[in-house]
Amino acid sequence: MKSDRASFLAQINVSRETLDRLDAYAGLLEKWNPAINLVAPSTLRHIWSRHFLDSAQILEIAPNGKTWVDIGTGGGFPGLIVAILAAEVRPDLRMTCIESDLRKATFLKTVAREVGVDVKVLSQRIEEAEPQAADILSARALAPLGQLLGFAQRHLSPNGRALFLKGASHAVETKEALESWQFQADTYVSKTNPDAVILSLGDIHRA
Repeated sequence: MKSDRASFLAQINVSRETLDRLDAYAGLLEKWNPAINLVAPSTLRHIWSRHFLDSAQILEIAPNGKTWVDIGTGGGFPGLIVAILAAEVRPDLRMTCIESDLRKATFLKTVAREVGVDVKVLSQRIEEAEPQAADILSARALAPLGQLLGFAQRHLSPNGRALFLKGASHAVETKEALESWQFQADTYVSKTNPDAVILSLGDIHRA
């Protein structure tokens, strides 16, 4: 765990206050996980690289914007990590996490309160939540790209940007999505997996 944490800190520069918040978050995740299964138990030893760094990298490529919506946040990825880091480097950013599982939503609210960051948590289904008109929308390990684009169309502002963390099947998903959607895409190789990417998508509309 210590080497995992050190690896994160070697790649993401944070203040002492932000590190304290991340440490507190890691502790809460370990405490709650046996009851709620927020992350796969096998990944708990690698929280900092598998979950924290994977989430943190998305902030580095995010466009400027005041409102960010993270959908299907689950245990907090990437939404809570972005909120914790942004409290220091982008204090005007407002994070909303949409998570339909009430227990996970309760966990998200608890972490936000305990670490002292302002996060709005909506315990609703993504397709039923009021459209958010967000500047930025994100998701990690949630759904196929075609379905994510439908969520993005609902919750993004007209000039907003979607950031999706995708695994090795991203090329196949993109090809399938282009059968029903049109979008402008930039692709960034993941810092945590050479086969994974972050897709940055804009100008999203149905084909």
